[in-house]
Amino acid sequence: MRALPRSLLGLLQRCERALDAVIQPVVFAGMAALIGVITLQVVSRVLFTAVGWTEEVARFLLVWITFLGATLAFQRGRHIAVTFVVDALPLRLQQLARIAAVLVALGFTVALIVIGHRYMQVQSFQKSASLRISMTWIYAVIPLSGALMSWYALVDLLELLVKGPTAGDPGSSTAEEPPA
Repeated sequence: MRALPRSLLGLLQRCERALDAVIQPVVFAGMAALIGVITLQVVSRVLFTAVGWTEEVARFLLVWITFLGATLAFQRGRHIAVTFVVDALPLRLQQLARIAAVLVALGFTVALIVIGHRYMQVQSFQKSASLRISMTWIYAVIPLSGALMSWYALVDLLELLVKGPTAGDPGSSTAEEPPA
């Protein structure tokens, strides 16, 4: 009976790695685009007439990079955590504390989805100044990243429940850097 949860966990972890394989190049491309846009902005201001849309694109890229980068950090267990108290507990209490931490994180990410979706709706009538893009698309990253982090938290929770007190920190099975 333990084989089914472990095989399900393996499948979910493979899905997690596949999501990571998509998000990581998107963040990299966004950072490269941000560098290019800011370089264009500086060069055009110094040598020519300023290109008007560069500031807006840079701002939007930074928003998307921030949220998607936070998603990658969450998946890899790289957000700030103080674990010395939990590490001092017996194994069973460590597991309970980690489960509680994942549940709190899950609550936060679900709130991020709900609030982000509401914010998208409030901003849906507005268009960006230069590009005339609906602000819905700019703020769509908020509930998207919340949903991705919720997925990662659910996988971490399942890992803690299936593997027991020896599962380690949430995100530990995927905390190492993926191969380049």
